[in-house]
Amino acid sequence: MLPSDDFTAHYSDLLDGAYDCVDRIVLNAHFRVGCSPGGFRTWWRRLYGNDDKLENSTLRRMSSRFSRRIKAYTSKHNIPMVYSKDRNNERKDLIAKGYLPKDPNFVGLFLVIVGRAPGLVWKVNRSPAGRIRNIGRARTQCWVNHFSFHIMDPQWGHIIFKLCGQPPFSAQIILNGHEYLARAAGETKVEFTKEGNCFTSVSSGTKLALIAETLCSKDAGGQLARLCDRWIYSTCLFFALDPEEQKKSAFRYDYSVYQIEYSRNLLFHRGSELDKVMDSLVDQSRSTLDIPKIRTIFGARNRPMFRRGGKRRNEVAVTLERPEYNLTVFKVHFGRLTLKAYTKGERVLRFEAVSHNVRALHCLRSIGAFPEIATKLRMMLERFLLVLAQVDLATIRCETWDHLRDPSSVGMTRVPGIDIDKKRMRVVIQAILALSAMPSGFQLKDLADKVQKLAPSLSYSKSRAAYDLRKLRGKGFVDRLPRSNSYLANPTGLQTMLSLLVIIDKVIRPVLAGAGKKLRPSSSASSNPVEMLYRDLQSDMHKLFVTLKIAA
Repeated sequence: MLPSDDFTAHYSDLLDGAYDCVDRIVLNAHFRVGCSPGGFRTWWRRLYGNDDKLENSTLRRMSSRFSRRIKAYTSKHNIPMVYSKDRNNERKDLIAKGYLPKDPNFVGLFLVIVGRAPGLVWKVNRSPAGRIRNIGRARTQCWVNHFSFHIMDPQWGHIIFKLCGQPPFSAQIILNGHEYLARAAGETKVEFTKEGNCFTSVSSGTKLALIAETLCSKDAGGQLARLCDRWIYSTCLFFALDPEEQKKSAFRYDYSVYQIEYSRNLLFHRGSELDKVMDSLVDQSRSTLDIPKIRTIFGARNRPMFRRGGKRRNEVAVTLERPEYNLTVFKVHFGRLTLKAYTKGERVLRFEAVSHNVRALHCLRSIGAFPEIATKLRMMLERFLLVLAQVDLATIRCETWDHLRDPSSVGMTRVPGIDIDKKRMRVVIQAILALSAMPSGFQLKDLADKVQKLAPSLSYSKSRAAYDLRKLRGKGFVDRLPRSNSYLANPTGLQTMLSLLVIIDKVIRPVLAGAGKKLRPSSSASSNPVEMLYRDLQSDMHKLFVTLKIAA
């Protein structure tokens, strides 16, 4: 069962299968009462009966007690405790790979990593008489100890609970959807081969897709909340507040979604076919989507022409510092949202939508809204794939070309036609194509800024952007989103606008530029196929011009 998007449908003959997966998930856990000065004082009174001992020194001792208890517990149970000195090292999961349990049935805490990071620190200001004047956040940013508890869960595999050592003990939970998918597939007898963070072969793509859909179901938020509750109170917060203190002070965490990644993975029959598709994708999309940099990490060898033999088995390959095969990555950034396409392993092409902060999706962030957040990312990814498919299949109808300069209308307003010979119009179309992958559409300011960036010599304002957009809307290339000031290029418009640019910039102008000149012979070894075709066209056009007596 393949996902229903144009790009996947176009290359369906080359695919073994495809699956979607909610990949990296980062949740925030906050004790809501303790995040405000008045609420923190109320919680303290619940815990100790009064606030006589609510002082800065007492808060520091509470943090020190937390650290001492963890150190004593890990020492008693032979659990490694690693101190990380690099403040910028956020990938604690990479450090943990050397400490992963060798027993596949291991469940529980296997590693604690201590690192410094900014955290919430309350400062208590008392009067000379001993009364509390004020409780507030520290004015300067405070770097405090954060404890990363690495836990092996029977359903989710390796999960991380990063707990701040200062009350109210805010936490961050890091999960991996592929780990959940692998364990659930193993329980349902789905045979697979897993390399790193992706599946390279699956015995039943339909079953795997059904398992992956559970992460987007209505109960997904409750499932994540139950997972967090299962470990955070008994294994993490336990060192700061024992169960009796938690109950006495009514300490309960509220969970919200902070970061999330949603991926669509295409499994090709052959690695050589994957390379061809990726090269074509990069060539066609780089200028269209205005991708400034494409990164290619060269691996030890090329992908094989044919698939390797052997029986499928449940395995996880060791991750190497140098990739086994060439790895090509290109990204499109829209503020705190990122769209990526890159190769993975021998035969996998992955498309990924990343929300670095769920606030950018303009929706609820509570754990109960997790299905809605995942759905928004999936729609964002499918829009990206739609743009890539139209870029790869650009077409234009003859009647569209013939009537391009004819006037049209938007509502009751009559607007002029499109003069593709003008540089300004071509730059506007190029800017719209570059903005076409924006998840929620683009506005006039976005278009004006993009045009100014592509052509600094043009003096382009929002009013001119509105005028040019009306012309494109009149031709049906661009639609205005309902009840908003945002615009979006439709699939037919994407194909037509890209075809116009290709015809003008890559066909007519290059061919005519050399048609009036006598071409020098060139060795075929030093020319690529496109250059050879250009030379043939220019040669034929030169002969035609001579016959019509218009050649120079």
